[in-house]
Amino acid sequence: MSNPVPDERIDQDWAGVPDGFRRLWMPHRMAYLKGENRATGTGPDECPFCRAPTLSDADGLIVARGELVYTVLNLYPYNAGHLMVNPYRHVADYTDLDVAETAELAEHTKRAMAALRDASGAQGFNIGMNMGGVAGAGIAGHLHQHVVPRWGGDTNFMPVIGGTKVLPQLLRDTRELVAAKWPR
Repeated sequence: MSNPVPDERIDQDWAGVPDGFRRLWMPHRMAYLKGENRATGTGPDECPFCRAPTLSDADGLIVARGELVYTVLNLYPYNAGHLMVNPYRHVADYTDLDVAETAELAEHTKRAMAALRDASGAQGFNIGMNMGGVAGAGIAGHLHQHVVPRWGGDTNFMPVIGGTKVLPQLLRDTRELVAAKWPR
């Protein structure tokens, strides 16, 4: 069988016999699919959102720290620049936040939007929380608000047909860029 792709387009790093398909390798997604780094229980000892603030900003992918909440880059993003605003306190439900935590969470969400607009020209956002495992919360024991930047055309054939999201830069580089644009 002849190869339909000219030899100069064949990626020499492929394993196996070239078949004419170009591939996007996203091995970091396998860790998510296998459940690595997921909370094994509901307590703070097993919680990655309780662990992240104990690390350096770079190692924890933290963009900004507040008094009661912090903003972190999602390790398994839906889109480039996908942030999450988390209270430091290990609390599962939005109704369990106190007034000060609710206010700072809202302020960090606004600042996250401003930083993402400035850093990447985001044209829109999906913002929300999944309360409980049945609602889609991957880490149901620790409340977190998603701030997902959107651009015209960012839902194209790759995620729709290929089930693959293409991220244009490394998470550490994205964290540095957004952190540098965080409103003070």
